[in-house]
Amino acid sequence: MKLNLITQKFTQLFPGDFSENTMQRQTPDVMFCSVKPAEFDTTELIDFNEKLSEDIGLGKLENNEDFLAAQHLPENVKTYATAYAGHQFGNWAGQLGDGRAIYAGEIQNGNRQTEIQWKGAGATPYSRNADGRAVLRSSIREYLMSEAMFHLGVPTTRALSLAKTGEDVIRDIQYSGNPQKEQGAVVVRTAESFLRFGHFELLSARKQDDLLKQLADYTVENFFPEVSLENNPSKYIDWFQAICDRTLKMIIDWYRVGFVHGVMNTDNMSVLGLTIDYGPYSMMDGYDLEFTPNTTDLPGRRYAFGKQGQISHWNLATFANAIFPLIDNAEVLEKILDNFGKQFWVKHDQMLADKFGFDEVLKEDEKFFTEWQQMMQDLTLDYTLFFQQIEKPISEIKTDDFKDSFYRNLNENELKKLLNFIEKYHTRKLRNKISESDSLDLMSKTNPKFILRNYLLFEAIQDAENGNYEMFFKLKKALENPYENLYPEFNKKRPSKYDNQTGSSQLSCSS
Repeated sequence: MKLNLITQKFTQLFPGDFSENTMQRQTPDVMFCSVKPAEFDTTELIDFNEKLSEDIGLGKLENNEDFLAAQHLPENVKTYATAYAGHQFGNWAGQLGDGRAIYAGEIQNGNRQTEIQWKGAGATPYSRNADGRAVLRSSIREYLMSEAMFHLGVPTTRALSLAKTGEDVIRDIQYSGNPQKEQGAVVVRTAESFLRFGHFELLSARKQDDLLKQLADYTVENFFPEVSLENNPSKYIDWFQAICDRTLKMIIDWYRVGFVHGVMNTDNMSVLGLTIDYGPYSMMDGYDLEFTPNTTDLPGRRYAFGKQGQISHWNLATFANAIFPLIDNAEVLEKILDNFGKQFWVKHDQMLADKFGFDEVLKEDEKFFTEWQQMMQDLTLDYTLFFQQIEKPISEIKTDDFKDSFYRNLNENELKKLLNFIEKYHTRKLRNKISESDSLDLMSKTNPKFILRNYLLFEAIQDAENGNYEMFFKLKKALENPYENLYPEFNKKRPSKYDNQTGSSQLSCSS
């Protein structure tokens, strides 16, 4: 690995605390603090993503296993953690920051910059009375799911490596007062940038307008090529529009593949429109607009599947308030936000049209989609398997085909409701102007054959905790080809034995 190419661009541009003091505290005058990763005695590399490493410019692994566990770092790597704030479950939380993430710096590969950070490598001033460690369980979840999302075509951070630290970490997975020892682990993750809404919220709340402008300029110049910089008085307005556009694409993709983030706090929202911070997430099994995998979000379900568009809009409005000093035009910001709400439904319906194999969205499709949604909700059909069952010539679709997507036995009236919908689908598809083969091709590119379901992760984690990584690597191979049915044994609904299983259907922010 070309570790000598790692630079500290961010720390050279912005004010920081270089004391390496990890005491948890407020850091009012700086944007980052230098920290040293924890020392681990017996680390073990589980997996290294060589394709990603080559792509971002780091190259082959060679003899750099220590770096992947944040040990014995070269002189040019100056590690640090950044400060940010955020709204958590709708409430202002004040200063938060990188509590489990430590940056190695950036690497430049041509015109492309990539930030590199460890997750779980020790405490920082922002750890908020925690230890800064991560467990094998949550590290496997982040490593595999971020890569799964990438191969599904969803904007996301990525995972470079996964290593065990050789130490035990104490965690209370359900916050039940019953903490247990778990195996420690570190994930190296990458992104063009890990900047969040919360970085800007913090500076705005502190009324550090000069720093706010400096951070905005840095962000626009480095990560938003779609925003014109030359003689552009509306640069910040265009930038906010671009953030809305990127966020909208990400959220629509979440709906397309059935992803539920679980904790859409503003500190977990990427300014670049990337899926970030894989905690109590889940791919949706049985269709349910009120589904949330996060036990912390019960009973209100603020971040439920069906509310992710609404919450992204709320988060963008909060971000608009944060950058208001740069724009000072409430009317234009409100107009962009209003348009986001309208565009969400336009893009959402177009996404559903693609999933159904329609060549365009017709006026009456709004009713069709609403009826489909209600039918899915009432019958609790498996979201992914449903679309696989209709991905065939329309005349070949039969109600019996859907049995494998049922999560309970359907009565006669419910089966009739499904049959009625299939007939309506048949009638609607006859209005396509494209051929049946083109329609099926559109569906095959839109609807995944493999999704990384929580029960599969649960099984892989159980095996890995016992030193068996066969399932881990099999899932990794499957997720690299999500639009092909290479592993039919994974392309099944959640078994009933996992319906109320902690770590599978039920997750906490400790997950």
